[in-house]
Amino acid sequence: MAAPIRPLSPDFAVAPQLTPEDMADVAAAGYKSVIINRPDHEGGADQPTAAEVSKAAQALGLRVEYQPVVSGSMTMDDVVRFAELLRELPGPVLAYCRSGTRCTNLYANAQQIKG
Repeated sequence: MAAPIRPLSPDFAVAPQLTPEDMADVAAAGYKSVIINRPDHEGGADQPTAAEVSKAAQALGLRVEYQPVVSGSMTMDDVVRFAELLRELPGPVLAYCRSGTRCTNLYANAQQIKG
């Protein structure tokens, strides 16, 4: 896998942009769920769509949630939804965006939500 995975806790990690081909490595690394926070077409035509990544991930038994969050425009609703996904999805969970920073910020803010 070309993109480095950065664990933030025993049950959660972030990564920069992943591809359908990366999903086999994600599953082999023990992740059970993937959250896609990068909106489709944010990076241009060479960025794989959430549907393409989701199809590959689901074929390997991974749960996938597409929660597009615009870089620099994270809202409280985004954070609340991310916290819900962390509670609902089987772990460990891997989230990705362009660089991993957006997912890291969502995770840090979601930790402040009790529920």
